[in-house]
Amino acid sequence: MSANPIVHWELMGPDGDGLKSFYASIFDWSFASVEGFDGYHMTEGENMGVNGAIGRGSDEMPVYQCIYVSVEDIDAKLAEVEANGGATAMPRTEIPGVVTFAMFKDPAGNLVGLVEADE
Repeated sequence: MSANPIVHWELMGPDGDGLKSFYASIFDWSFASVEGFDGYHMTEGENMGVNGAIGRGSDEMPVYQCIYVSVEDIDAKLAEVEANGGATAMPRTEIPGVVTFAMFKDPAGNLVGLVEADE
């Protein structure tokens, strides 16, 4: 059995464009806007480590930070999370042709994302 790697991260706030400018200024990060996702900017370039995104949060979650872990089966992993004291924050969600993901809160309240391994 191999460990599940961290494959993505997000830093979200009410002003996604402002956050992008902030992180570009202090860390010299480059971003590409994602078509169809207003205010969502993916990191790009070499030496980024694990790539991620900065953007505008939703009305339900205006400010959050999250890491995403690759798993084989999101539904099975959410059941395991709940059996061990965590709680589903966003159920399995599919963006066709882009990603299948979910989010949970660990027992301390930290937000963690899951991404289906084949995407």
